[in-house]
This record gives sequence, structure tokens and C-alpha cells, in this order.
Amino acid sequence: MPDLRHERALLAEADGPVAGLDEVGRGPWAGPVMACAVVLPDASDATGGLPETLFASLDDSKKLSLDRRDALFDPLAAAIPHAFGEASVAEIDELNILQASLLAMRRALAALPHRPGCALVDGNRDPKLGVPTRLIVKGDSASIAIAAASILAKVRRDRIMVELARDYPGYGWETNMGYGTAAHRAGLDRLGVTPYHRTSFAPIKARLQTALNI
Repeated sequence: MPDLRHERALLAEADGPVAGLDEVGRGPWAGPVMACAVVLPDASDATGGLPETLFASLDDSKKLSLDRRDALFDPLAAAIPHAFGEASVAEIDELNILQASLLAMRRALAALPHRPGCALVDGNRDPKLGVPTRLIVKGDSASIAIAAASILAKVRRDRIMVELARDYPGYGWETNMGYGTAAHRAGLDRLGVTPYHRTSFAPIKARLQTALNI
């Protein structure tokens, strides 16, 4: 379970407050990549300044059910300063998914109402945030701030994909969130590629090349 050890260690080395950042949506074949930056109300407090029940509920978003993530979104968003950053499908195809993910993180941090003094980031790639940064592999399972960011980013992106599914039915985005499931593959075979598909990804690129050769 995530805790506050990393937040407190970073506070001892750099000026606070501490931001936590995570991104979601690197793997899907369709849709944007989404990042979230959060700032704990008080990282020195036993619960980071969060209500105790909310603090105890936080974990890596991948370990929580969809219903549990949805239930946490509104109280978490109300309790913690946060901001989202997004990189579009066009930016993913132009920059590559890694660079687009780092761009989304920079946008999320820049959108915070107040600039933090330092940051904890999930992963092993420095997004160049312009503040002292500590990278934590599997940080969403280790840091409360990163776990909170992972939940908010995941729910935000999922809701975008549900909306896109209404405009582009038949790909199963409302349940697969753009990942390459059997339903998504069947939709591509039947309906073709949409403007929200990542044409730089091999399965989409292959379908476009096949279509051009027909």
C-alpha cells in the first residue's frame, strides 16, 4: 500500500509543497494520454492532510475496480489540489508515446493553481518539470500523492473514452478504453480507422497499409 515516506523524504531535501504525478493511457490503440498532478494539503501530517477514510482508500489505480475508482474520484478531487494534462493522438503520433506522456505531465504540473516546490513522478523517465524531481518505479503503489494522481488520471481518461465511444460506436471503447481487445480489433476490421486511432502504433499502421494496398 502507498504511504508518505517518499513525500517526507523529498520534503527534507527540497522546499515543499510536494506534487505527485502519474499518467495513464500509454498502451491503448486509441485516445489521448492523460496525466494528473496533485499536491497533498499537508505531507507532514499523518494522512497528508486528507480525510482518514479517503487516505486509507488510496492505492494504485490498476489495483482498484472501476466502480471503486469512480467512487473515489469526486471526494478526492474535492479534497486535493490537482490539475490534468493531456497529449492528443496527433501529438502521440508526432512525438512518440513516451515523449507525449512526458509532455502531458509537464502540462499537468503547469496547470496547478500554485507551483509546487518538488515532485514525485511515477516511472523512470524525468519529464523535466523544472522543479526538483524524484522518479519512483511503480510509484503509484508506493506514494500516496502518486496513487491519488493515478486514480484521478485514470477516471478522467476513462470518461473521455466513454464519450468518444458515443461518437464512434462499434469499437468497444466504453469498456476497453481504447486498448487492443478482441472487440476493438473486430471494430477496426469492420469499420476502419477513426481520427482517434494512433496511426503510429503498429496494429493501426498495419491496417492503414492494408487498406491502401487494396
